Amino acid sequence: MSSADVCAAILWVGVTLYAIFGGADFGAGIWDFLAGSGERADKVRAQIDRSIGPVWEANHVWLIFVLVILWTAFSPAFSAIFSTLYIPLALAALGIVLRGSGFAFRHALPGPVERPATRIFGLASILTPFFMGTVVGAIAAGQVPADGDGDPTGSWIGFLPLSLGALFVLLTAYTAAVFLVRDSGAAGEQELRDYFERRALGAAVLAGAAAVVGLIALHADARYVYDGLTSWPGIALVIISGLCGLIALGLLVSGRNYGLRVAAVGAGTAVIWGYFAAAFPYLLPTSLKISDAAAPSATLTAVIVVFGAAVLVVIPSLALLYTLSQRQALEGYTASSDASSPRR
Repeated sequence: MSSADVCAAILWVGVTLYAIFGGADFGAGIWDFLAGSGERADKVRAQIDRSIGPVWEANHVWLIFVLVILWTAFSPAFSAIFSTLYIPLALAALGIVLRGSGFAFRHALPGPVERPATRIFGLASILTPFFMGTVVGAIAAGQVPADGDGDPTGSWIGFLPLSLGALFVLLTAYTAAVFLVRDSGAAGEQELRDYFERRALGAAVLAGAAAVVGLIALHADARYVYDGLTSWPGIALVIISGLCGLIALGLLVSGRNYGLRVAAVGAGTAVIWGYFAAAFPYLLPTSLKISDAAAPSATLTAVIVVFGAAVLVVIPSLALLYTLSQRQALEGYTASSDASSPRR
């Protein structure tokens, strides 16, 4: 394996971590948006706050990581993607800013600002993964030429980009619901656990249907990726994803928390790496190979060394953050199950 391939794998590690943790963050915002009003809605939003409040900023570290690695190690791909897909990328970035502002303002400024801030937080949580999905769809469909001279409007509004946008929204909702099932169960909130369990099951069914549509779109508009997913090793990862999904559904229906998140995360991770395997050796399918987009050897070596240092320093720190959050042990946050928001 070349140093360029190693850096591509590092890039995909960052993509995976952002898709899982950032995706769960977006999905929680979707359920916040759909919670409605009344006493039960207040309990739902309180649980969402307890789950994502301590870590919602840390989850977006992975997006910065992905952008830095792409820019440093594969600058031609970075240039091509941002030159062609700047509209959906800008809309996704705007959504990230709006949802962060909405989440902060609804806690810092209770009263008249709270309700519109909550709506902005929820709506942006839907729009951001949708536009990110359209970006992935446009890349998979070969709508991003290596020279960056792609269509800035038509490239991301085709059948495949739009179907993947919808799929991304449903997958983030499903992942978040699974995480919230576990958190509610661990907190002894059986009513909330049942609430999120029903929504996880519903999201799983809709995501499954959207995945079928996505496969049809891949067959029609991204044949190279489709062929990669239906042959070795892509097909193995697709099968693993399906098995993990079935295990997660079984755990949901049986009311068990142990292993639930692992199964759900395994399903998502297998799909993400299935795409990597299907597109390999291309970064931009059929137009730009990993080897052609790679930076000079010295730069790639520096990226690998920095990644190794990050594994030793950053990963344990984030693992500690997530562990303390799960145990409700972070200073400044309530530990009782009926707390509605972080203390400021």
